[in-house]
Amino acid sequence: MERISRDNMLIQMAEVMAQRGTCSRLQVGAVFSREGRIIATGYNGAPRGIDHCDHQAGGDLDDTGGCLVAEHAERNAIAFAARYGLGLDRSEVHVTHAPCLACARSIINAGVVRLSFLHPYRITAGVELLGKAGIEVVAMDA
Repeated sequence: MERISRDNMLIQMAEVMAQRGTCSRLQVGAVFSREGRIIATGYNGAPRGIDHCDHQAGGDLDDTGGCLVAEHAERNAIAFAARYGLGLDRSEVHVTHAPCLACARSIINAGVVRLSFLHPYRITAGVELLGKAGIEVVAMDA
């Protein structure tokens, strides 16, 4: 019997997490793991108690088209881990989309050693910063 690889399993789980995203612009999922075991998950969406994003009329967007309301999947997962005392040091993260610069900084500070993503982001500064920090970055096939 052929088994699915850990990378493929975790990236598929990130895709499932993305389906929970509440931002109408883009749904993103993240799964933090260690040795193939899930530690924390996240998806993008409005912070607790804040109305969900609604970009249908062009509202809630910055000058570059980015959402002004939603917290990103990676930082939501990091916040969850911190809230419940779950260490992310030496972990990996699988995300549906390459991280922005702000998420990359949080990933570095969380102690992540490897990041895998499915879809590139038009601004590559986040991935570049991860590389400078010595974090292995893997672009997976979509």
